[in-house]
Amino acid sequence: MADILASLRSLMASQSPPLDALLVPSEDYHQSEYVSARDKRREFVSGFTGSAGLALITKNEARLWTDGRYFLQATQQLSDQWKLMRIGEDPPLDVWMSDNLQKEAAIGIDPWCVSVDTAQRWERAFAKKNQKLVQTSTNLVDEIWKNRPPAEINPAVDHPLEFAGRSVAEKLKALREKLSSEKARGIIITALDEVAWLYNIRGSDVSYSPVVHAFAIVTLNSAFLYVDKRKVSSKVSSSLQANGIEVREYGAVSSDAAMLASNQLDQATGVNFGQNGVCQNDTCDNDLIWVDPASCCYALFSKLDANKVLLQQSPLALAKALKNPVELDGLKNAHIRDGAAVVQYLVWLDKQMQEIYGASGYFLEGEVTSKKIPETMKLTEVSVSDKLEGFRASKEHFRGLSFPTISSVGPNAAIIHYSPQAKTCAELDPNSIYLFDSGAQYLDGTTDITRTVHFGKPSAHEKACYTSVLKGHIALGNARFPNGTNGYSLDILARIPLWRYGLDYRHGTGHGIGSYLNVHEGPHQISFRPQARNVPLQVSMTVTDEPGYYEDGNFGIRLENVLVIKEADTEFNFGDKGYLSFEHITWAPYQIKLIDLSILTPEEIQWLNRYHSKCREILAPYLDKNEMEWLKKATEPVSA
Repeated sequence: MADILASLRSLMASQSPPLDALLVPSEDYHQSEYVSARDKRREFVSGFTGSAGLALITKNEARLWTDGRYFLQATQQLSDQWKLMRIGEDPPLDVWMSDNLQKEAAIGIDPWCVSVDTAQRWERAFAKKNQKLVQTSTNLVDEIWKNRPPAEINPAVDHPLEFAGRSVAEKLKALREKLSSEKARGIIITALDEVAWLYNIRGSDVSYSPVVHAFAIVTLNSAFLYVDKRKVSSKVSSSLQANGIEVREYGAVSSDAAMLASNQLDQATGVNFGQNGVCQNDTCDNDLIWVDPASCCYALFSKLDANKVLLQQSPLALAKALKNPVELDGLKNAHIRDGAAVVQYLVWLDKQMQEIYGASGYFLEGEVTSKKIPETMKLTEVSVSDKLEGFRASKEHFRGLSFPTISSVGPNAAIIHYSPQAKTCAELDPNSIYLFDSGAQYLDGTTDITRTVHFGKPSAHEKACYTSVLKGHIALGNARFPNGTNGYSLDILARIPLWRYGLDYRHGTGHGIGSYLNVHEGPHQISFRPQARNVPLQVSMTVTDEPGYYEDGNFGIRLENVLVIKEADTEFNFGDKGYLSFEHITWAPYQIKLIDLSILTPEEIQWLNRYHSKCREILAPYLDKNEMEWLKKATEPVSA
């Protein structure tokens, strides 16, 4: 790590002008949350493997900013050459740099890896002391990364209409109507899931996300896909061409953005203006280029005339989040098969914990009868999560996991985004809580579920914490709220039962989920973070419901279901707004043994019994006799 920092500082000094600081973000050229191995530059320089974080290297310091999900992980992974900066507790990066770097300092960035929003925010902060953002011509990390993984050539594939639910032609027509209404003549689409969704293609360029490294430009008259052409088969090429989409090389997006700015891109394709029916004549006054400031990189924005740019959230973000009926059916079916896999896993794990470790098991609360266990029989966080993947892999339409499985025992469960490694992970412990947060990619939907279990005798404190998390989970899932309500307003519902005890958690409560796309999908979310105010929750959106509680060094608890937003059937309709509610589409039991039933209200007990009854009914066709017997026992009605 010392060599990496020394090499970077040497490169920084050789730049013109010499750099006083270098910023290394987590994101790739598309501002992705999950990136391919060759784009993990921040991980390479810092050793921190979390999905979110920003590294700053100065002449004599190295600091890493990350959020509350990763505080514990970062303290464990960062060497003593790095200082952890806790977002929300320490000064934000732009404030720290403005205050601590000298006047007229030069701060280097690769403009391809920084969004317009972020770059402009930094520039405003630096202006106070005449500090300047310097766009480096190459990525300095790439220059010193000797064994950087090569770019993989993975094929792009068509995503059939039976799963997509809307044709490319329909999506392009709606997008062009939106462009026209906003006086825009073109849009640069940079988010990988938006490109995949718009053109009904999928790929495997990024682990866990079925996307292709590609950009798109759509004008009122033409459409382009910028991708390594070796990834595009003649079949995919034909279906793209049938929809009027021209395939160009990935790197051509830079020069084409400049051509778009000078209004030469359409002319270069020889397209007749107005053929799509949006503009009926040559006198359209659409003169703006639309880019999403949160996902468009600064490099492409710099090619445009800033006075003729519409900086606004991509219209595809909301269009993609509002699932069509085919996508909703697919998501529901995928979650049923996924729930069956989770139940099969719990049945298997329960048996293993009893037979190998002498645990009392999923249902009984007893002391563990200690056994001497041969090394070959021991269960680890990784070996059991591999077993869970195996149950999922046996299901129809399975295409892989939707994120690295969080399989965590005892203290590791307190690390919110813990990622177990085969060589260092913990052995399962019947005396400790076990938390698993996992999901899969199926052709008809993406899944994400968390359950927390104990195979021995949980303490009264663990039960009280689990029950408080469950109460918050039920409260949010049962919410009814008027149209126009955003996720910021609902986040508190999941926290109130925890706040009663002076407990809380440092992550948001819910995120959207893709339709065989990214497991984390915006633009809406349920969170205490200000951006959760930006988009109201709407019918046919998906969102997770995942409160938790984490006690460093002891245990962690999280419960997560995916919900679909639907119209609510309310007695009244104050303000003629219309009211909304949630429908659970995740099916797996909550562990009764971990619940202190005396803390639940009669309504909560009724909800729990009703949910468990539906689990039995919905999962029955997917389970064998033994698994079904286990599920019946796990979902027996309870009373206070």
